[in-house]
Amino acid sequence: MKLHLGCGKKHLNGYINCDISKDVNPDKIVDLEKPLPFKDNSVDEIIIYHTLEHIHNFIPLMEEMHRICKNNALIKIEVPYFRSYWAYSDPTHCRFFGVHTFEYFSTENGLNYYSKARFSIESIKLISEIHRHKRIIKNFFINLNLRFYEKFFSQLFPAEKLNIVLKTVK
Repeated sequence: MKLHLGCGKKHLNGYINCDISKDVNPDKIVDLEKPLPFKDNSVDEIIIYHTLEHIHNFIPLMEEMHRICKNNALIKIEVPYFRSYWAYSDPTHCRFFGVHTFEYFSTENGLNYYSKARFSIESIKLISEIHRHKRIIKNFFINLNLRFYEKFFSQLFPAEKLNIVLKTVK
């Protein structure tokens, strides 16, 4: 089973499209602030784009996604990068994301004691969409060293989006 959580009006073929709003005609109405209505170890893949920034109970949701995913299931995430204008201008956003946010759920991080949910981080990529003709070069340099970029250059040349792919570890 494949889930598209927080689908909005963008429905994906081959996925169960889930949203809290019946107005977007989802396949299943799901409130991401509550336990997910899926069986343990039943999901092969989750796509959740531009939704996590709206979630108050982020750690419980990560734990719920871990619960319902099979071992090695992929979770594909896209969120606004915390330096992006879009991250802080939307009044419905309640949290922000940087390149280290998901390390708190990683098997590699010593700060992973906030949750028992474990994921391996398959990829992290920052995306800049500003200056269309310079975008490819800018994205290349931003992603050469994410830690260096975030610490020294993100305030000067902010990226807009953060793409993460996690793999469930059980």
